Amino acid sequence: MEITRLEEGEAGTMGALRVNKRLECLTLEPQDRCNRQGASCIPAQQYRCERVRSPRFGETFAVSGVPGRDHILFHPGNLAEDTQGCILLGTRFGAVRGQRGVLDSGTAFERFMTLLRGQETFHLTIAEHY
Repeated sequence: MEITRLEEGEAGTMGALRVNKRLECLTLEPQDRCNRQGASCIPAQQYRCERVRSPRFGETFAVSGVPGRDHILFHPGNLAEDTQGCILLGTRFGAVRGQRGVLDSGTAFERFMTLLRGQETFHLTIAEHY
């Protein structure tokens, strides 16, 4: 699985998530704030992701092995303020309350979880192409 980051700005870090070289959905993370817990996108590199149960989001996947960070989840949400350092999924980019973000997040998240049905882990590569 790969996230290709496409742009970064005040609205956050926008990217595309591919599985086996096929585009599955779009992503939104916070801006790069030097890997600060709860406020930054994670450094671009390779990670292991594990299935977890979140009290707030239910069954999802957590990114592990991020230096100095934990509880980085894939979950629904539309704006960078919804991420707290996590990875939001959407089907398209657009505006919510006048702010740029990802749309149809619930649909994208359900599709992501369906795609990973029966898998407990996967490897994630994050690359930047600004």
